[in-house]
Amino acid sequence: MATKEEILLGLAEIVNEETGLETEEVQLDKSFTDDLDIDSISMMTIVVNAEEKFDVKIPDEEVKNLKTVGDAVDYIDNAQA
Repeated sequence: MATKEEILLGLAEIVNEETGLETEEVQLDKSFTDDLDIDSISMMTIVVNAEEKFDVKIPDEEVKNLKTVGDAVDYIDNAQA
C-alpha cells in the first residue's frame, strides 16, 4: 500500500507523462483544471493510469469530484484500504 507521499509522486509522474508538466508543479493544493490546465480527456487518461499504478478503481462518477491533486491523493489512499 502506497503512502500519501508515494501517491503524490506517482500521480505527478503520470501527469508529467500525459501533459509534459514538471512533476514539481503537481502539488496537493493544485486544481487539475485551473492550475494544471488538464482537460477532461487527459484527466481520464490520468485516472486510468492511476488505477493501474495503485491497483484501485475510480468510478467515472467520482472523477468529477477530484478537483485538486489532494482530492485524488485522498481518494486513492482511501481506495487502497
